[in-house]
Amino acid sequence: MTTRIAVLASGRGSNLLAILQAIAAGTLDADIVGVFSDKPDAPAMQHVPEDARWSRDARAFPDRASFDTELADAVAASQPDWIVCAGYMRILGEAFVQRFRGRLLNIHPSLLPKYRGLRTHARALQAGDAEHGASVHFVVPELDAGAVIMQAVVSVLAGDTPDTLAARVLQVEHPLLVAALQLAASGRMSEQDGVAWLDGQPLFTPLRLKFAAQ
Repeated sequence: MTTRIAVLASGRGSNLLAILQAIAAGTLDADIVGVFSDKPDAPAMQHVPEDARWSRDARAFPDRASFDTELADAVAASQPDWIVCAGYMRILGEAFVQRFRGRLLNIHPSLLPKYRGLRTHARALQAGDAEHGASVHFVVPELDAGAVIMQAVVSVLAGDTPDTLAARVLQVEHPLLVAALQLAASGRMSEQDGVAWLDGQPLFTPLRLKFAAQ
C-alpha cells in the first residue's frame, strides 16, 4: 500500500520538491496527501495542487495552542501515515507532537545532538568543527531532541562561510530525507520509548550516509 505523507513547510520547499521528485522517479512509494504551512505565501505551497494545500497565518491566532489545534485537525483529516517537517520553522507544541508521536519526522541542518535550534552553520564554524551535516530525527516535545535515525556528513572547508556551508549541507539534506522516507514507507523504521528502531532492532547509533556535496 502506498504510504501517505503529510508535509509541514514554511519556506521555499526544496525538501518537499526532493520528495516529489523521488515519488515521480519511482524511488519512493508514497503520495503527498497535503502540504501544511504557517505562512500562506510560502513558495512550498506551489509544488502541490490547490486541493492539497492548507495554510493559516499563525500570527492571526490568539496563542500557539489554538493554531496547533487547527493545524493538527487539518493534518489528521488527510489521514497520513507519516508527517514530515521539511523546513517548517515554527516550534510544534507538546499536544501536537503527542498526537502524532512516532510518525512525526524532522530534518535538521546539523549533526545532532550538536547545534539544536537555529544558526547551525555559523555555530559549527565558530566551534572549528571539521565536519557538519544534517540529521533526520523523530520529533519529541523538546526541540530537536528526538531519536536520530540517520545523518549525512559534509566536510568543513577552509574559507567556508555560513552561506557556503549551508549550500553544501542542503545538497545532502535532500537525498538524506528521501532515504529516511524510503525506510519509513517500507515499514522498516519506528520509534519505541524514545529510541529509533530499524528492522526490529534498536538503533543506538544513527546511520551515516555518504552523498556527494560540491
